[in-house]
Amino acid sequence: MSEQDQQTKGERIAKVLARAGLCSRREAERWIALGRVKVDGQVIDSPALNVLPDADILVDDAPLPDRQPTRLWRYHKPTGRLTTRRDPEGRPTIYDGLPPELANAITIGRLDMNSEGLLLLTNDGALARRLELPSTGWIRKYRVRVHGAVDAKSLESLANGVTIDGQHYGAITATLERQVGANAWIAVALREGKNREIRRVMEHLGYSVSRLIRTSFGPFQLGKLPRGNVEEVANKVLASNLPRDVRADAAHHRR
Repeated sequence: MSEQDQQTKGERIAKVLARAGLCSRREAERWIALGRVKVDGQVIDSPALNVLPDADILVDDAPLPDRQPTRLWRYHKPTGRLTTRRDPEGRPTIYDGLPPELANAITIGRLDMNSEGLLLLTNDGALARRLELPSTGWIRKYRVRVHGAVDAKSLESLANGVTIDGQHYGAITATLERQVGANAWIAVALREGKNREIRRVMEHLGYSVSRLIRTSFGPFQLGKLPRGNVEEVANKVLASNLPRDVRADAAHHRR
C-alpha cells in the first residue's frame, strides 16, 4: 500500500497510543517529540503520522499492550489533591489515593486542587479527549459556595457569556439556590469547563468562591458516592450513555 493510501486509511499514531490506554493523546504527542515511539523500526517525530492496524509500534522499545475493552470510573475527588499524575513540588495527586489498578487511568477533564466532586476516569485516552471537548455537548454541573450578597440578575447575565481579561467564556447557567448570611450557594451549569472558569467568573462578579463541587458530567452523576471513593460504571450503562459516534467508533475497534 502506498504512503498516500496509508495517510488516508490509517489512524493517527497519537490516537492509537491513547486507545491502547498508555496515555492521553497530548502525552502521546510529547512522547513522540521525545523520540520514544517507533513505527516499523523507525523513530518518528510527528504525531501527524497515520498508521495501519498491522503497523509495528513500539514505545520505549516495548510493544503496545493488547487493546482492552473501554472502561469508565466515577471518582469523588476530595480537595487537596491535584489532577495530575506527578507534581514537581511533591504535592498530593489523585493517584495517591486511587487503587493500584487505576495507576494508568486517564482523567476526563480536570478539577483544580481546591475543587471537589465528580471526576471521570477511563483506560481509553482517545475517549477521554473526545468526551472533554465542548463539541460533545455534555453539560457539567456544579454547586458553588461564594462569599457575598448575590445579585440574581448578575448571574442571569452569564447566559450570554462573558469576556475577562481577553479570555472569553461561553454561556453559563447560574442560579441562586440560597443566601445564608454573608454566604450563598449557586447552581452552575456549563459546557466548556476552561481552567478555573467558575472561580474567575465569580470573582469577576465580585464573589469569592469558598467551595466548588462538581455534581455531574454529562449523564454521569456524583450521587452519594463517598468522598475519596471510586466506582466503575457498568458496561451496559457506559455503552448506552456514550454519544452515537463514539459508540460506533468503539464498536469498530472491537471487531
